[in-house]
Amino acid sequence: MSTPVDDPLGPLDPVDPLSRERSHLAGSRAALRAMREDVEALDISDVTANWVNAEVLAHQIDLRIKALADLSDTPLFFGRLDYLHAPGVERAEGAEGERPRPEAAYQTLHIGRRHVHDADGDPMVIDWRAPVSQPFYRASKKSPMGIALRRRFGYTGGELTAYEDEHLSDPAEAARTSKLLQQEIERPRVGPMRDIVATIQPEQDEIVRSGLGGTVCVQGGPGTGKTAVGLHRVAYLLYAHRERLARTGTLVIGPNKSFLHYIEQVLPALGELTVRQATVDDLVAHVEVRGTDDAAAAVVKGDARMAEVLRRAVYSHVTMPTEAVVVVRGSRRWRVPAYEVEEIVRELLARDIRYGAAREALPQRIAHAVLVQMERSGEAPDDRVQDAVARNSAVKAAVKVIWPPVDPAKLVLRLLSDADFLAVHADGVLDEDEQKTILWAKPARSVKSAKWSAADAVLIDEANDIVARTPSLGHVVLDEAQDLSPMQYRAVGRRCTTGSATVLGDLAQGTTPWATRSWGEALAHLGKSDGVIEELTAGFRVPTDVITYASRLLPHIAPGLTPVASIRENPGFFEVRTASGAAEVVAACEELLGNEGSVGLIAADARIPELSAALTAAGITCLAPGEETTHETRLTLVPASLAKGLEYDYVVLDEPRAVVDGEPDERTGLRRLYVALTRAVSGLIVVHGAPLPAQLGG
Repeated sequence: MSTPVDDPLGPLDPVDPLSRERSHLAGSRAALRAMREDVEALDISDVTANWVNAEVLAHQIDLRIKALADLSDTPLFFGRLDYLHAPGVERAEGAEGERPRPEAAYQTLHIGRRHVHDADGDPMVIDWRAPVSQPFYRASKKSPMGIALRRRFGYTGGELTAYEDEHLSDPAEAARTSKLLQQEIERPRVGPMRDIVATIQPEQDEIVRSGLGGTVCVQGGPGTGKTAVGLHRVAYLLYAHRERLARTGTLVIGPNKSFLHYIEQVLPALGELTVRQATVDDLVAHVEVRGTDDAAAAVVKGDARMAEVLRRAVYSHVTMPTEAVVVVRGSRRWRVPAYEVEEIVRELLARDIRYGAAREALPQRIAHAVLVQMERSGEAPDDRVQDAVARNSAVKAAVKVIWPPVDPAKLVLRLLSDADFLAVHADGVLDEDEQKTILWAKPARSVKSAKWSAADAVLIDEANDIVARTPSLGHVVLDEAQDLSPMQYRAVGRRCTTGSATVLGDLAQGTTPWATRSWGEALAHLGKSDGVIEELTAGFRVPTDVITYASRLLPHIAPGLTPVASIRENPGFFEVRTASGAAEVVAACEELLGNEGSVGLIAADARIPELSAALTAAGITCLAPGEETTHETRLTLVPASLAKGLEYDYVVLDEPRAVVDGEPDERTGLRRLYVALTRAVSGLIVVHGAPLPAQLGG
């Protein structure tokens, strides 16, 4: 650690160099408290026209107050930049606070999780997302970006206890690895996932700051920080394009509720409180899911070809007219011949617009044909007359026959229940065996009585979009994307047709029968074929020995994929033990609970009841995935099927062979094992009685 010199804000005490930084921290906290008090003191009683506006404004003020909360255990700033020359501070769209100031005020900038300014509006802490903060993540000895000194701070329980300097403009000082950065990356963690603003690496920052207009797909192995990168990209986009995304909305999609609970505090800690979180099942919840599909049926239902089957089935309801439409108005009768109505119908079909939109347009088109006849006869009808004709009973009756309404759920119910109906619309798309695979053995009588599966709900969502366009959001983050089916990708893509997406995943961790084979295919199904694919290969979370052991499986589960290279200085703790029963597994858990941090016991789903009973007998309390660990209860019992996306300081992995055998085929089982092996941050103990899978040998 070097002694700071030539501080642009004034000389530091060489005996106690932290004193000035601690004083700045205290002043920043006081300034943030004043900012919050200013908002709390706002009187809106005389500034709103009605109660609706008052409610909206009050809600916005409440969100602002929450965003200005000072979390005692979360440092207000984690770094500092000393510029060689005063930088210009750009104000991003919708970002509050940053604005040009006199040159001296910007010689030194403290970088933190949010913007803090004093009573005069001068910044005391600069938001990490501001353009002027970017050198904190990207500056180097080779490319200092105008930075003389980069300082990192170390905290203990919210108190500033250490600092570390890099003199980027000093050629005499050799480049070195930041000890504080390593300590922050390797720090034990209890509770939900935390942000990584203090440790974002240059390759991660490039993805985080990529523009709103483009879709980015991130292939990242275990521990490369892809989930954190995706969440921080949302935070950055909300900063840079706040007004636009406030109108269009943002959404984070995760694989399950446990995962969403684990990540739910990251964005609020960065001051972003309005981002919705959901699973794909939440998005397509048009019916109650009470059934399950076998793997073969789920694969066919998840195939993108089902979209064409559904499109055919929906538009099969359109029939060409056989009779003229006769509209009576007063003493006159206006006749639109069948051939003219047919021309209108064919023109609407050719436009390839939504079924429902075309159905709404049809009566207006027929009414327009009537108005043309009126004008030819010397009348001068206006738009009110056209609307009245469109509502005429004869027109409405004709539309009902020609272009009847379609209920998406009833349509899918018929496709899965009626072999003849399915055969007609799947002809040339699905073969006979595939059609038999998805047909229900016991057809349901109604939508409510049907035992819908998760894949059926996605089909209904597709049909619903054929009938009426799904509203689009401004940006969607899709995590653990490798497990989605093509039809699920389409369901997500419908939510960002006019927006962009961040797709996160690892092809080696795909554990569904329909797992993604390539990101190019996934982006095509998402409707974002022009998306950019980035790869993260530097591992920040998984220790070297652990990731090296797990990577033995890569040639068998994802040939050609680049193994993760751990950059942690601490090699971590790794051991393989033989055991004769659950007692040794419990003993391993007790051993790891003697360390600081969280412990996860991961096992094949079928072994969870036995291990739960063994832990209870030993007097050890454990949590289920999604429940928040505390300093008192730090052990989580995790079924292997729910381990994806979670992480623990220490992991005990029970019976790898059982994890593999718990899946329908060996390849999927080995991928599930790869996931389970890579959940540890500091140490892993593999306990087994049965022989280990051969792919782990050697």
